[in-house]
Amino acid sequence: MADNPILPAHIELTIQTITELHRQHQRRATPSQKAVAQLTAAASQPRFVGLLTVVFGLWIGLNGVAKLAGYAPPDPPPYSYIQAITGIAGVYITLLILITQRRENQLSEARDQLTLQLAIVNEQKSAKIIALIEEMRRDLPNLPDRSDPEAEQLSTPADPQAVLDALQNATGELLDSLPPDDAGAGPLGES
Repeated sequence: MADNPILPAHIELTIQTITELHRQHQRRATPSQKAVAQLTAAASQPRFVGLLTVVFGLWIGLNGVAKLAGYAPPDPPPYSYIQAITGIAGVYITLLILITQRRENQLSEARDQLTLQLAIVNEQKSAKIIALIEEMRRDLPNLPDRSDPEAEQLSTPADPQAVLDALQNATGELLDSLPPDDAGAGPLGES
């Protein structure tokens, strides 16, 4: 088995296009976006949870040792300093995750756009192939000429705007049919 299998040219081109999409996304990242991504990546590692556990354990242990030694603990129970620090850190970590997610959503939207464009092109190609096969069937003398309404319908490419309008109308009708308490929910009842 070869390490690098030979792929058809259209697959190679697709891989190159997707790779270029990711490269462009990385090149457009600002230094602050790159820093946020690195911080989020570091905070999402299991060792980060382990480090926090060790820090909290040391902090609580330091306070306990100070109390046993007869000194005033720097942060006696209920550990208000550590609560404040974790609250502030929680807000920052949440913001880092939101910033990273927003940036990743931009890449996802670009991939979705590429997928949509390819689906439209593929639908047009399929319609053209069906039209050509139907034309060939009508032109070949050894094939019986018969009417095929389904093939005629499939040979007409769909109008993307008409499809979008039909989807919006169907979604609107679905939302209109929901009870008033579900009006804020999505088309399938999600919020």
